[in-house]
Order: sequence, then C-alpha cells, then structure tokens
Amino acid sequence: MGEVLKKTLRLTWGITLCGSSTVFMLNSNIGLLPWDVFHEGISNVTGITIGQISIIASFAVFILSIATGEKVGIGSIVNVFLAGWVIDFLNAMDIIPKANNIFTGIIMVTIGLFLLAYGCYLYMSCGLGCGPRDSLLVGLNKKLNQSINLIKTVMEVTVLIIGILSGGTFGLGTLISALGTGYAMELIFKLKKFDASKIEQKSLMDSFNDIVRS
Repeated sequence: MGEVLKKTLRLTWGITLCGSSTVFMLNSNIGLLPWDVFHEGISNVTGITIGQISIIASFAVFILSIATGEKVGIGSIVNVFLAGWVIDFLNAMDIIPKANNIFTGIIMVTIGLFLLAYGCYLYMSCGLGCGPRDSLLVGLNKKLNQSINLIKTVMEVTVLIIGILSGGTFGLGTLISALGTGYAMELIFKLKKFDASKIEQKSLMDSFNDIVRS
C-alpha cells in the first residue's frame, strides 16, 4: 500500500503542476495556448461552446492514443478532472499575478512551460496512465521513434494552425508555447533520465488489481 500511496501523491502533485502551468501561461496576457486557440476556432465554426469542444477534443485524442496502443488508466481520469479543478481554484484565489507588459508575459510563459514539463515528468513516470494529449504523445513517440520535442511541436503547431484558420485568436505567447513546449519537456526528461517510451502505463484494471494485491 505504501508504494500505491507514493505513486498517488506523485501523480497528484504532477497534475497540480500541469494545472498551475496553464494559469501562468493564461495570465501572461500575450496569447492563448495552442489548444485553446484550436478550441476557440472550432467553436466559432460549429457554434458549440469552447468547453464542449474541449471535452469532445479530449475524447477524440484519447481514441487516437488508444489506437497507438496506449492505455487509459487512473492517471488519465484524474488528469482530466484534477487539472481543470486546479486551474479554476487558482483563478478563483487569484494567487498567480497577471502580466502587465510583454517582458513579464514572456517570463510567465517560460515558467509555465517548465512547470508543465516537470509536472508531466512526475505524473507520467508513475505509470498510472496519461492524459489524452500526453497519451497520444507517448504513443506516437513509440510508434514513430521520433523525439518528444519533434512530436510535441508538430502536435502543437498543427492544432494552432487549424485554430487560426478557424478564427481563433493568438499572440506571441501562443507561438512561444507551440514551439517551446516540446523543447522544455525533452530537456526535463533528459535531465531526469526519463524515457517516456519505456514506461508501460497501467490500465484501470491493472491499477485495481495492484490495490487488491496490496
């Protein structure tokens, strides 16, 4: 049970950092995140709310990640709900300041990128399942044998282009995030000697069996 608790705490802290990173980047006031540009753009085209588009996109990405051989685990479910709760909580508490100039905004985006990268390392290394976008990232990393940096950058730039063409708004922070997220993740992963493709993520049933055996 001790190992299960340790992994649960690591998972929770990692996803909390990921949620915090989003608030840093949003409060930079220099552009929406690539996926948010995508959500806004598709919302403009379809008339469906941004929140609903976000949910639909998450499920669609989960299906793609499952097609690459990745599993949906406890970490996957916790990721979807906890990250959003952390974002709402931090926004409600107004803990993270808002940038009032481009220089401060760039600093906040950079902090956000590395918080995201380290948070991903923490929760992905638990092997309890990744969130939709990270599951697809790991699945493509295994299938294509290309770097995390390259795959993440291609994913971010692709959804950004679709979002812009669909009428989503963007700025300097959007471009920094699209081009820098993959680099930040690869740097943190290398520093921690973590190879995401070598981690066998556990399904919900795998985790349940581990708890029973504990």
